[in-house]
Amino acid sequence: MASALDPPPTGPTVGPFPIAGLVRKARRIAGLGQRQMARFAKVAPSTVGRVETGAMTPSLVVLERLLGAAGLYLAVVDQDGRVIQPMADWDDTRDGAGRRYPSHLDTILDPEPGEWWADIYGLARPPETFHRSPRDREARRRRSQWEVRVAQHRNVRPPKDMGDRC
Repeated sequence: MASALDPPPTGPTVGPFPIAGLVRKARRIAGLGQRQMARFAKVAPSTVGRVETGAMTPSLVVLERLLGAAGLYLAVVDQDGRVIQPMADWDDTRDGAGRRYPSHLDTILDPEPGEWWADIYGLARPPETFHRSPRDREARRRRSQWEVRVAQHRNVRPPKDMGDRC
C-alpha cells in the first residue's frame, strides 16, 4: 500500500524532453518560417534553428515565447488530463522576514486555539501558522473534501474526525 509520502506513479509522457519536436510542430501548426517565429518570439533566428535541431535546450522563458509565437501555451496537467492552476501568492502567507511559507504546508490565517504548536507553552499566537504533521494534514484534507463534495460522498461514511489534534 502506498503512503502519502511516496511519489505518485508516473503517468503518460510524450518522451524525454521532446522540446525540439514540440517547437518544430508549433512552427508547422502556425505556418511560420524560422525567421518569422524568431521575430515573433523576440529571439535570434539561429536560436530557433538550434532548438529545432536539438543543439540547444531553451530556458523555460524562451520555450514559452517560442510556443507563444505559434499561439500555443505551456500547461501542467495531472494524470487525468486536468490542468493544474498555480497557487495564489498572498502577502498574508509570508513570515516577518518576507519568506513564503512552504507550499507543502497548509497555511492557517488567524489560527484558532490549539492550531498553533506554541499554545501549550503560552506563547503569543501569530497571525498565521500551519499544520506540520503530514498525517494530520492528509486527514484534514480528506475530511474537508468529504464535506465539500457532498453529492459524490452521499453514501460514504465520513472520515475520522481530527478532534483537537494538531
